[in-house]
Amino acid sequence: MGNHLFDLIRSRMPAPEARFALLDDGRQYSYRDVLDASARFANALAALGVKPGDRVAVQVEKSIEALMLYLGAVRAGAIFLPLNSAYTPAEIAYFLGDAEPAVFVCDPAKADALRPHAEKAGARLETLGVGHGSLRDKAEAASASFADVARGPDDLAAILYTSGTTGRSKGAMLSHDNLSSNSLTLVDYWRFTRDDVLLHALPIFHTHGLFVATNVVLFSGASMILLPKFDPEQIFRYLPEATSMMGVPTFYVRLLQDQRLTPASTKHMRLFVSGSAPLLAETHREWRERTGHAILERYGMTETNMNTSNPYDGDRVAGTVGFPLPGVSARVVDPETGKPLAAEEIGMIEVKGPNVFKGYWRNPEKTAAEFRPDGFFITGDLGKIDRAGYVHIVGRGKDLIITGGYNVYPKEVETEIDEMPGVIESAVIGVPHPDFGEGVTAVVVCRPGAEITAKGIAAALEQRLAKFKQPKQVFIVPELPRNTMGKVQKNLLREQYKDIYAAKLKAGE
Repeated sequence: MGNHLFDLIRSRMPAPEARFALLDDGRQYSYRDVLDASARFANALAALGVKPGDRVAVQVEKSIEALMLYLGAVRAGAIFLPLNSAYTPAEIAYFLGDAEPAVFVCDPAKADALRPHAEKAGARLETLGVGHGSLRDKAEAASASFADVARGPDDLAAILYTSGTTGRSKGAMLSHDNLSSNSLTLVDYWRFTRDDVLLHALPIFHTHGLFVATNVVLFSGASMILLPKFDPEQIFRYLPEATSMMGVPTFYVRLLQDQRLTPASTKHMRLFVSGSAPLLAETHREWRERTGHAILERYGMTETNMNTSNPYDGDRVAGTVGFPLPGVSARVVDPETGKPLAAEEIGMIEVKGPNVFKGYWRNPEKTAAEFRPDGFFITGDLGKIDRAGYVHIVGRGKDLIITGGYNVYPKEVETEIDEMPGVIESAVIGVPHPDFGEGVTAVVVCRPGAEITAKGIAAALEQRLAKFKQPKQVFIVPELPRNTMGKVQKNLLREQYKDIYAAKLKAGE
């Protein structure tokens, strides 16, 4: 038995001298460099006592070395555990205590603050920065030859912790086959070849940047332009050399604000992909008008990698996430009974396929609760499948608003608000209400200088929505709170506005 994931990567590599990555400092990284550097990191981990099945937790800044550490961990038979670079020491303490890694790799500048937490969790602390660090030094001194540790399709390759917007984050266990099967599907579905050059500006502690963007490049033998972060100046500098880009909606919104975005500047591009958060239909339309390109929106999760995608050929419908990917089954069911619903009916989205994770780390009760007896995973996302087969996401199950006994799906209200002239985007939430249980509340971001008021928004909705769906309060704000992947953090909005009706009642309003 070989190393399932890395054997597939190796088998699909182009000539050793072919370019794998162009770095922002001008360095070029070949596929030979990938093999050598990942072997050096694998040797370094093995020398530190890392055994098959051990966790290697990593909180570092984005770099080519960090990508090679990921591949080195796979080759060493370890379980790679990337952590958001924005997490505080207190947050890191929870992840280390839960995962109990053999090795924890952090940025050199954070080592002193994180060392006590690593020691408490029983992890060996090493550092890795951009071009320096104790683990990099060990890797540099190690051999470029490594006998890959045998790992089968069902062995774990990674643990990714959920974003933790409600309760403690849970570790999603992803196998070698979860990652490889999804990568092979995406390479084919999105038509990636060795001629592609991906503009990579995503973080690599998340499914999108690591297991979609990076693995798609590796599985197609393509190359990437590896940028430390999203920066419009860097994007426009390197855009002429790229054929494709993957981003979150925020990327596209910001690029639309730049006059350099034109049909001429994007004419050579083959594909723009968006994910990790909902793409506004207005952004989709405006991008198409400005560039002639239709953004391809897809739907994935930490637990499942990618589930659906708008088609490469055919209509990429704004406001939808396309069709289930080959090999993936999707259905919409009644959240309470699990009974499948008809087309156009809103319910809970469930998925099944080789992409779906093995369960939550050390949490068999939660794992059992999230799977149906027939193997379908309960995503927690509310949506529908229309008559043409396109999947629509209308919100998270926890975002469902129950007001006066009626169900209100936030997306339906947000869509109406977002279509109003002068509105950039909105978030609709439910907050405690003394009479209705929950009051529908809209938080809206408007364009600078737009002549739009909270009363005007409320009045416009009177003609568009049933009374129970209409917001009882509308707030206009400069921006919505988001996590690092661009998702609106409705939990923070609910916390911020939770007492508004109680305060009004107290004030006699």
